[in-house]
Amino acid sequence: MRMDAIALPLVRIALTEDIGGGDVTTQAVVDEKARARAHIEAREVCVLAGTEVAALAFRELDPDMKITWRAVDGAEVTPGQRVAEIAGRARAVLSAERVALNFLQRLSGIATAARAFVRAVEGSGVRILDTRKTTPGLRFLEKQAVATGGAENHRYGLFDGVLLKENHIRAAGSLRAAIGRACAGKGELPVVVEVRNAEEALEAAGLGIDRVLLDNFTPQQVADVVRRLGAAAARRAPEIEVSGGITLHNVRAYAIPGVSYISVGALTHSASAVDLSLLVDSVEPGA
Repeated sequence: MRMDAIALPLVRIALTEDIGGGDVTTQAVVDEKARARAHIEAREVCVLAGTEVAALAFRELDPDMKITWRAVDGAEVTPGQRVAEIAGRARAVLSAERVALNFLQRLSGIATAARAFVRAVEGSGVRILDTRKTTPGLRFLEKQAVATGGAENHRYGLFDGVLLKENHIRAAGSLRAAIGRACAGKGELPVVVEVRNAEEALEAAGLGIDRVLLDNFTPQQVADVVRRLGAAAARRAPEIEVSGGITLHNVRAYAIPGVSYISVGALTHSASAVDLSLLVDSVEPGA
């Protein structure tokens, strides 16, 4: 899917929200024909993400805006480093500044968090996944930022993967009933089952699911399930995913041999925006 097909409507909404009937400050003090040169620089160490979206914000107000990126998505940048140089209509530079930076800072924050989690489990073979705990309307962009940071995407939405959670199981009447119905109607989609204890994990594994999700388990409880599933498997055991309460401080403790995935909602719901700033370098009268 093309980035601009998803991002451009979001950028337009954000610009309308910010500018409304007009940028009264810029219109009052900046000549309509003036042209500006500016740059964006990092104020902290971070992983850059969202450059295409930021560029769309500037070009929506000035289609001829020239934007030269000095760092690419996925690059680690340092304080004081220039990440972009911008040249175009001065009013457009100033009016698009906040929207462009909001996207860039938010998405770079997610990429930076993802990179930190990936590094925390480096060498373990465990893969870090995101979740659906994203900002409404921004899921595509935020999941792309997760991937930019080196982590991986879980299912995108409710349509591209079967994940039986506690409420699904209650609604179906039992774990066995829920799994039976899900497996019968899944087609080619994998079936993942969230369980609350080792007994449910063993029961689910015996019903032919693809992955068992251990939610809010301690590392010791995870290790016990891994051991018991390995001992009980008469055929290929399901993959094991861990989630719930995962932080940078404890994620390594969950990267236990036998665990394939650790899903981390904090990658998107709690990532802090990084500090990036736009500075005008020069303004010249327009022709």
